[in-house]
Amino acid sequence: MVVLDRNWRCDVGEIDLVLRDGQVLVVCEVKTRRDMTHGSPHEAVDATKAARLQLLAARWMEQRGVRPPEVRVDLVAVLAPAAGAARIDHVRGVA
Repeated sequence: MVVLDRNWRCDVGEIDLVLRDGQVLVVCEVKTRRDMTHGSPHEAVDATKAARLQLLAARWMEQRGVRPPEVRVDLVAVLAPAAGAARIDHVRGVA
């Protein structure tokens, strides 16, 4: 994947990463948790958050004047405990 943008913002919200995966535009949400007290990082991207990411993708594409054949929303879930190695899970196509 090629990074096209990081921490892009508009009045609707923010996209953590915008990437190109071949011809696919990928909007990626990165969620990090130290523990599971407030749920897993996976649980942070619900239907409402996924819909907002799709809207943000449309705004980003409009601003950049690009129309890729496909847009995908991914999640990078990071569980980084205070001690020990972090666990990273890249989930493709969460929305």
